[in-house]
This record gives sequence, structure tokens and C-alpha cells, in this order.
Amino acid sequence: MLALLPLLFLVGIHMYKYFTEKELECKHCEEQGIDPAFMQKVDELRDKMGFAFPITSAYRCPDHPIEARKKAAGAHASGRAVDIAVRGKQAHRLLQGALEAGFTGIGVSQKGGVRFIHLDDLPNSEGRPRPHVWSY
Repeated sequence: MLALLPLLFLVGIHMYKYFTEKELECKHCEEQGIDPAFMQKVDELRDKMGFAFPITSAYRCPDHPIEARKKAAGAHASGRAVDIAVRGKQAHRLLQGALEAGFTGIGVSQKGGVRFIHLDDLPNSEGRPRPHVWSY
């Protein structure tokens, strides 16, 4: 499937039901690096939720300003993380759905003007315990 990615982009076929390649590319360099299996899981969650959720951050290359400040690459650099703009009742429903779907990293920012939920499915490792929930 990965060998078909360039061809799919050339003919305008979207790999995901609800999300575009543009939404998922690195905002710093426009590189495509999102993990297709991870995005299939996000697509299934979106289908189950029944409401739109814009992805504000997906893949980040190692040179992305947020990643470059870190000692070690973050979840977004693995291609297995997204930040979803959501608030209120829909945020509560998304949290419940993400837990049921088996996402292992859930970050919650629900204060101020920038409200989002981070989702990833990284395995448990030293320095990055999973499952794990945190707030920003």
C-alpha cells in the first residue's frame, strides 16, 4: 500500500474518508509522514462519532519548530498523533470514543481560545508511558 501513495496523490484519490493529505502534512515543510494504519483508526473514530473534527496538527518533521525544541522526537514526529479542534460536549464524547477505540496517549487542552484533544497510539516505552492522559 505504501508504494501506491505517490500514485494515489497524483490521481487525486484520497486515502482517508474524512481527512485530506493537506490536513495531515507537516505544517513546517509540507512533508507527508502520517502513518496510514493510525489514520485508519482516526477515520473509524470520526465515523463512530458522527461529527466533524478538524485536525490542527498531524505529522511533524524533526525540523518543525515544536519538534526541534524537544530533547527527543515527540509523538507527532512518529506519524502516529493528531491534535483535533474540539470543545464542550463534543470533546467529552471524543474522549470517551478515543478511550474505547484504544488510543493510548490522550492530551486535553480545554481552556482559553485554543481547545483541542491530542490522540496517539504509541506503545508503552521508557520516558513515554502508555496508556497516559495529560492536560496542557
